[in-house]
Amino acid sequence: MPSTQKPMRYGHTEGHTDVCFDDTGSCIVTCGSDGDVRIWENLDDDDPKSINVGEKAYSFALKNGRLVTAVSNNTVQIHTFPEGAPDGILTRFTTNANHVVFNRDGTKIAAGSSDFMVKVVEVTDSSQQKTFRGHDAPVLSLSFDPQDVFLTSASCDGSVRVWKISDQTCVTSWPLLQKCNDVINAKSICRLAWQPKSGKLLAVPVEKAVKLYRRETWDNQFDLSDNFITQTLSIVIWSPCGQYVAAGSVDGCIAVWNVDTQECMERMKHEKSYTICGLAWHPKGGQIAYTDTEGNLGLLENVCNKDGKKSSGKVSSAVAKDYNDLFDEDDDFLNTDLIEPRSSPKVVSNEEEEEDDDLMLASGHPRHRGAIIEDDENSLDTALMKVNSNLEKDDDNDQDGSIPVLPISTTQRPFYDGPVPTPQQKPFQSGSTPSHLTHRFMVWNSIGIIRCYNDEQDNAIDVEFHDTSIHHATHLPNSLNHTMADLSSEAILLACESTEELASKLHCVHFSSWDSNKEWTVDMPKDEDIEAVCLGQGWAACATSAMLTRVFTIGGVQKEIFSFPGPVVSMAGHGEQLLVVYHRGTGFDGDQCLGVQLIELGKKKRQVLHGDPLPLTRKSYLMWVGFSAEGTPCYVDSKGIVKMLNRGLGNTWIPVCDTREYCKGKSDHYWVIGIHENPQQLRCIPCKGARFPPTLPRPAVAILSFKLPYCQITTEKGQMEEQFWRSVLFHNHLDYLSKNGYEYDENAKNEAAKEQQELLMKLFALSCKLEREFRCVELADFMTQNAVNLAIKYASRSRKLILAQRLSEMAVEKATEMAAPEEDDEEEEEDFRNHLNAGYSSSTTEWSQPRVRNLYEQDMEDSKEADAVEEVEEMPEMQKFRQNPFCKTVGLPEMSTPKSAVITSSSQGRVNPFKVSANQKDSTAHSANILDNMSKFSKNTPTPNSRAVNKQKSPVIKPLIPKPKSKQALAATFFQPRPPPAVDKTVEEKEEKAENTLPEIQAAATENKRPKTGFQMWLEENRESILADNPDLEEADIIKEGMSRFRVLSSDERMIWTEKAKGGAASNSAEAKKRKRPADAKNEGKEKREEKSKEDSSLPKKRKPLDPSINVRLSAFAFKQS
Repeated sequence: MPSTQKPMRYGHTEGHTDVCFDDTGSCIVTCGSDGDVRIWENLDDDDPKSINVGEKAYSFALKNGRLVTAVSNNTVQIHTFPEGAPDGILTRFTTNANHVVFNRDGTKIAAGSSDFMVKVVEVTDSSQQKTFRGHDAPVLSLSFDPQDVFLTSASCDGSVRVWKISDQTCVTSWPLLQKCNDVINAKSICRLAWQPKSGKLLAVPVEKAVKLYRRETWDNQFDLSDNFITQTLSIVIWSPCGQYVAAGSVDGCIAVWNVDTQECMERMKHEKSYTICGLAWHPKGGQIAYTDTEGNLGLLENVCNKDGKKSSGKVSSAVAKDYNDLFDEDDDFLNTDLIEPRSSPKVVSNEEEEEDDDLMLASGHPRHRGAIIEDDENSLDTALMKVNSNLEKDDDNDQDGSIPVLPISTTQRPFYDGPVPTPQQKPFQSGSTPSHLTHRFMVWNSIGIIRCYNDEQDNAIDVEFHDTSIHHATHLPNSLNHTMADLSSEAILLACESTEELASKLHCVHFSSWDSNKEWTVDMPKDEDIEAVCLGQGWAACATSAMLTRVFTIGGVQKEIFSFPGPVVSMAGHGEQLLVVYHRGTGFDGDQCLGVQLIELGKKKRQVLHGDPLPLTRKSYLMWVGFSAEGTPCYVDSKGIVKMLNRGLGNTWIPVCDTREYCKGKSDHYWVIGIHENPQQLRCIPCKGARFPPTLPRPAVAILSFKLPYCQITTEKGQMEEQFWRSVLFHNHLDYLSKNGYEYDENAKNEAAKEQQELLMKLFALSCKLEREFRCVELADFMTQNAVNLAIKYASRSRKLILAQRLSEMAVEKATEMAAPEEDDEEEEEDFRNHLNAGYSSSTTEWSQPRVRNLYEQDMEDSKEADAVEEVEEMPEMQKFRQNPFCKTVGLPEMSTPKSAVITSSSQGRVNPFKVSANQKDSTAHSANILDNMSKFSKNTPTPNSRAVNKQKSPVIKPLIPKPKSKQALAATFFQPRPPPAVDKTVEEKEEKAENTLPEIQAAATENKRPKTGFQMWLEENRESILADNPDLEEADIIKEGMSRFRVLSSDERMIWTEKAKGGAASNSAEAKKRKRPADAKNEGKEKREEKSKEDSSLPKKRKPLDPSINVRLSAFAFKQS
């Protein structure tokens, strides 16, 4: 059976990396240039135990529970294994040692240094040392003769020497290597090796071959080579049986030879052709671990198995099984403990029996097989493999006999061949590293860091705050052995598990308290352990093994207690929000089955998420759960997918980032510590080759950007769609904050709206270029009013008249919808379709009233039409439909797309407003009158139909009264300048007086509670003259030009316009008349003349006298037309 090469993984930082197995082969041990020795349970171990031995480790050796390392401070030191406790220094050199090795029984070590010396030291008594001098350059490698008679060494001087240990003399020397002046310049590190047990042969890697020398005679017996080897070999090892030799080259090739036949048995090529610098053969054979100069670790399995079966040796008694081979030859039955197989019993090996007979115990405890069903063995998550290994540890007992012993069962159960249950994930604290570590993070969040030190010297907790103005750093004793912690700007919350003597305790350090007693402790009831804790604003909570959540005030008063339906996994708090994640059932085939509850603990207590399923990626588990800095629930799973609650789509979860995209290696991960929505930042710590960072040195925080998984993200369209919806999603929290009465940044909301509308306009322009006119209309559906105006203008200039007509119809329809009263506010608030428009206004806009003005303005423009006055006379009837239309008046118009309201145009008998008729300009915004300059359209007499429509529509077009803190609220428009806020107060005072009267139609009802400024009124009057001078100006350029002209006016003239603007909010038309006329006496006579001529022309059709306010408006329009 050929050997199999497992994917390599990150082990250490770049540099020379050494590897070996421990004495039993239960774990792989590596050391690297980062100064760490790491103990791996298996190749997929994402949380190896790490022992820091120095700044840089050059080599290490392991035997009899002793770990010897050559480190950068020029010493050879010893540690206990696997504890990693320092146990003294064996010897020192004047420069660093390059290689250390144990003898066969582990009583001596040999070390070779860059100061040309070789030392042999007794492990138990380091004063017993022997020094070997004779090399003329740094020593590269050493090897003990298994019989403890000889020691061989290779050096940069090009020689390989054999020393007699007893008298420290050189027995022989071969000039085999290329000379160099230092180890880093050496072409090969020449790791040589004696044949195990007998020591008959010495293997030396020389160029592209392995030379074998016979003991005592020192003759070159033969060379092992192969055409597969094209570069210099640098390292050689023997198999434990002494039958095979493996060698690694500088270009990443590994070859294995049978020494007896001199035949090359195995050939393997490194996936990236890095130099092989470490090789180790499993003590029981069958596996070779190897490392490269980039710090990666790899594993070869089934090496040189004569019987064609996988070696029984395990990397770890826990795992080390090839999951694809688990069920070789026994797929017909899953569980021999429960039933007899359908076919006759098969003869299986002991190992297969071991691994199968504990799949499903009669007691009902399943053994997880996770993702075994999948073809890809690596798709099985390593953490779940660890869980499996723990279950397997107790059950892997050797049994004699080749046929599994089947229990006698009186009732035969039906054979089960379905999905295999997944072991449930254990509770964890977000932002913490595993509790078995001696130095660990108990929590790392946006407030600070809590570290726990639990070693022989100290058992304590250090608390550090990112912002020291909150509190200074604190050192707390950990006599109760706290394992869980949370940190807020008010308190530190700690919890410990129960022991035989003590109950589980919740301990709070309320450092923000104004009294002197800042700590309190609560004991849990008997047999109830705390499994998760969290802090909110003014409260603390813990989840216990009794499936209870206990809530306390921050001062220690017990509050609510409630049950959750399954074992807790984790919990988080933010402000008034409490998020609890628990097991809602048993998952299958590697999937966890989690539920989530989101509860608001403020004055209005309510449950937002009622145990909804938490959607995890396939075959993943929960890694982190919490809130963004703005209070939106988020979580991260083991596949690196970050998901966020989308409040704008019925509280669904949306993936916002895949951290794996940012990882360079397969074994790299990002450890999330915080999420910010504004600015959009995912704060996390990069972990090379692990899932968790070490406490020392202090990890550096990286900031990742968010990206929603939209399709075709490389195209311009896909990018803009992703940016638009990401902007909408990441500003949903503003609606949530405003709805719940929190302060929020109005500017952020304005900027978001501006960004979204710009993206929509770009998408609109792109669709226009691609001749996708239907898509253009769909995009316009998301736009605000001003953006729709620009879209109409763009479509007109692009000569897409049908599109412009459609958009015009949509604009009118929107205005009508916005004017319709809301039948059920609460229902609309909960309707998720409204949330699709989060980020733009769904309140009253300038379409609701000025469009009416445009209709009359255009009718009066044509003095030949005698019917015009008749239509104007209908206006007073609108007053009875306008109840306080300017309540909470706002200045600048914005409009969005409420999807819930549907208008059927045909049912109302409305004609096409863009049709070639006198009304053709009506459908555009009053501010721009975009189609005024289009010469293609002629004015025709309006049909009776259109008049009927005007009469029919006018009562409906009334402004919505915006609700305070409405979810649909949008900040001020961005296409026009905002009026100064100083005017607000006077307008609000006047609003009360104008309760049931029709105010001047010049003011529009939008949500910003601001009246028009003098500049805006001046701009409306002079827009046509600006356009006449500069017909190609865009809307924003018109405003800039207007502002420059307005500044040229004298201060008196500007004051007149300001007064005129104030007059626009008068309580009735009579007051408006009084304010306006003194303001501009010069225009008064002209207005009267125009008014009189208009009235004279329409006298034959008059049926009733005009209301005074109508006269005022008509005079204004007449003046404008002139």
